[in-house]
Amino acid sequence: MPHRQRPTTGKNKRMYIVTVPIAAVGLLLTFFIGKRIRRRAKRKRLLAAPFPDEWRQIAEKNVPLYGRLPDSLKEQLHGLVHVFMAEKNFEGCGGLEITDEIRVTIAVQASMLLLNRRTNHFPKLHTILVYPHTYVARAVSSDGVVTIDGQSIRLGESWQNGPVVLAWDSVTGGTSNVTDARNVVLHEFAHQLDQEDGVADGAPTLERRSSYAAWARVLSKEYEALQRKNRKHRRAVMSKYGSTNPAEFFAVATETFFEKPKQMKRKHPELYDELRNYFKLDPVEWL
Repeated sequence: MPHRQRPTTGKNKRMYIVTVPIAAVGLLLTFFIGKRIRRRAKRKRLLAAPFPDEWRQIAEKNVPLYGRLPDSLKEQLHGLVHVFMAEKNFEGCGGLEITDEIRVTIAVQASMLLLNRRTNHFPKLHTILVYPHTYVARAVSSDGVVTIDGQSIRLGESWQNGPVVLAWDSVTGGTSNVTDARNVVLHEFAHQLDQEDGVADGAPTLERRSSYAAWARVLSKEYEALQRKNRKHRRAVMSKYGSTNPAEFFAVATETFFEKPKQMKRKHPELYDELRNYFKLDPVEWL
């Protein structure tokens, strides 16, 4: 007698349809949790790995700011550089061949922004594009009525969900002069910190919610003061480029905090304190 399959009731159908997605969600959760655990274990090994002598020599030669760091921060930085080098992909553009010198010089400076803080190691960044010289990029501007499509010469740029782009000659030029507060690596990676919350607005993710009010008050006041100085063509501790918008102000303030800490602390004590609380560093002590 041929086997007759029992009819599936509507109720059983619904149970079947619901059960499959729940199982799929469970598998996805297991996959992502396992991936996170493996990544955490790998980072732990990288953070404890010995720093190659070749990398140390590159840092000492190319990054004078590295030489200012106390030994305890250097050891912490070495681990952060290991993670950066393992997780970020470097690509040469315009015929540039990526070398350890390029990778280490950039990684050391970018990783300084992560010292002493809980961090996810620039989670949205996967690729750093490096050109040999300043490069030309497409630029679109609009006043609401007229849109202008043109080109601009750039030293670097940071994309919210894309790469960081750097010109190697600007990296070496900005890095070698540790007192001019013009450091394209610190600048572009400050943008990465600012963009982690999905908005480039000069307000990175702060440790406590209660910190945002003081941050907004101080940085808004200092940003407006820099704009006034720029309009009056008066000299300032920070580059006038910081008066472009709040995101650029935070990036320029970060450069100044690391490279001109004494001047910033003297001329802009409240701003210095906000950045010191955020970065959990006091560069004046390194001097």
